[in-house]
Amino acid sequence: MKIHHLNCGSLREIDPADGPGSPLTPRRVVCHCLLIETAAAGLVLIDTGLGTRDIEHPGESLGADWVTLAEPALDPGETALRQVTLLDHSSADVRHIVVTHLDRDHAGGIPDFPHARVHVHQAEYQQAIAGSLRQYRQSQVGGHRNWATYLSGRDGTWFGFDAVQLDGLPPEILLIPLGGHSPGHSAVAVKAGDHWLLHAGDACFYHQETDPDVPRSHSVLDFVQLSAETDRSLRLSNVARLRELRRHHGDRVKVFCAHDPWEFQQMRAC
Repeated sequence: MKIHHLNCGSLREIDPADGPGSPLTPRRVVCHCLLIETAAAGLVLIDTGLGTRDIEHPGESLGADWVTLAEPALDPGETALRQVTLLDHSSADVRHIVVTHLDRDHAGGIPDFPHARVHVHQAEYQQAIAGSLRQYRQSQVGGHRNWATYLSGRDGTWFGFDAVQLDGLPPEILLIPLGGHSPGHSAVAVKAGDHWLLHAGDACFYHQETDPDVPRSHSVLDFVQLSAETDRSLRLSNVARLRELRRHHGDRVKVFCAHDPWEFQQMRAC
């Protein structure tokens, strides 16, 4: 499988958490997605970032308050659809989408791939379709008709975490339920050669948050997390589990999150 790291939506600029002496420079928050070329299942998109409808009608599609807070760049070139076409593929080549959750900055590209099957935790799908939380946007999820939903604990474990095998996808791509941020939030594990990538979505927001020895969160991103979380105790428990995953299996698993721009830069350069 060939894996592409895509930024599908630049948001407001932030400073690194370790102060003015940091070797890191201020950067715009990203929407880190993966595009995976598989032999039998076509193209698989992990999260979708912001879509073309969001770019064209941001206030209506994303919500005016969110646009003011997040300061999205609204660059059509950053949509997953545009980046797929630049890789000489079409929308129809994306046969599967796996989403960590259905918040507006993760589900915005779904309408751009109407033929794709969208794989998501059942609890997340039910809450999003019901529109029970403000971060879900019916313009993004309400019109899609091809969904596959899953319950936790049905297919064994992965490094001690519940694992879900996805219908029609190879065993190298797994849904890993990781709740707390949203009702059915999940990570996505992808086998890349002799190691695994774990797209942790919004389970964490900053690369040092899951550092097993010196964990550090980011004050601005903490504000976003605290304003969105649905189960703080569960979320913090899962962050602690990710730290232990890195401590004991960091040589076999690379954990990354959806919005850290420095982490995205590092992984794209690999």
